[in-house]
Amino acid sequence: MLDVIGLSPLDLRVYGALVDSRSMTTAELADELGLSRQRLSQVLRGLAAKHLVMRAPGRPVRFTAVAPDVGLGALVLLKEQELENARLVANRFQDRHRHAVGRQASDLIEVVRGSEAIARRADQIMRSARHEVRFVDKPPYAKAPASLHPAERDLLGAGVRFRGVYDRGALELHDLYADLEAGLRLGEEARVIAEAPLKMIVADHHLALVPLHSNAPTVEIALVVHPSTLLDALGALFQNLWRHSLPLCLPGSPHTTHNALSTEDSRLLALLTTGMPDRSIAKQLGLSYRTFQRRLRELMDFLGAQTRFQAGLQAAARGWVTVPVPQPPPASRERMPAGPSA
Repeated sequence: MLDVIGLSPLDLRVYGALVDSRSMTTAELADELGLSRQRLSQVLRGLAAKHLVMRAPGRPVRFTAVAPDVGLGALVLLKEQELENARLVANRFQDRHRHAVGRQASDLIEVVRGSEAIARRADQIMRSARHEVRFVDKPPYAKAPASLHPAERDLLGAGVRFRGVYDRGALELHDLYADLEAGLRLGEEARVIAEAPLKMIVADHHLALVPLHSNAPTVEIALVVHPSTLLDALGALFQNLWRHSLPLCLPGSPHTTHNALSTEDSRLLALLTTGMPDRSIAKQLGLSYRTFQRRLRELMDFLGAQTRFQAGLQAAARGWVTVPVPQPPPASRERMPAGPSA
């Protein structure tokens, strides 16, 4: 684990033995750890060079461990400084890359071919985000969705915001519990729209990934979009879709506040609001169609509703379904009336 700061498992064994005993001779250490004195001497020299052990005065020669918060802390600080220097170098090269990109129109678009290469590029693009990842999720997929993407799990843990708009058809393919609810529990913000025009990933305001063909059965060619008017347009499109989509109020979502319902009924209600077909909802919930109908009837009775429309109104009135308030588009200058044509 500490090989990142230059310590091998054997280094840690020797250092740990000295931490536990406070002071030992070479002979005592060799007996304790089952090492030859020649091998142990090599390890002790290396630890001494890293300022983790010291020779105590007197005879026989004894070794003591430097306090971990001092010795190991110094190594960690040194590694952090090295990483910061590497980050500064990377930022300088990135600035040079930004200045170079855009000199030719072809620099603004990168073509990625093959599902494996597209999946790797998507991971790289997401991990490049420092503030926010925005995405539109809809079929087809370079790889079948199976569980929460490792990049999303890592980035949410690091404080990067994730906002996703899901095409209604995508919900039928995702594992409701392993993927969507897992992301919501970690902080993902998710909304649903009846039909998304395309799928995309946008990392901050510097990179985007979109498939070349939105309606192809598989994703075999994708485009990486660098800073440009096209990237700005993709960001604006996402904002428009986000504004007109419905929050996905699955268990784990910050929008879910209905404690009066069981987890299963919360899932049922959330999927009903997406407009998914009944049989698709039953499949997602692991219910037979007949059992689903019975559960739906019980939920409507609980809400005092005779129709699904009434059930939706009752759920919204009780705060069990969050309905976004449409935001007006940015004000534009009033157009001047056209003058008479010549």
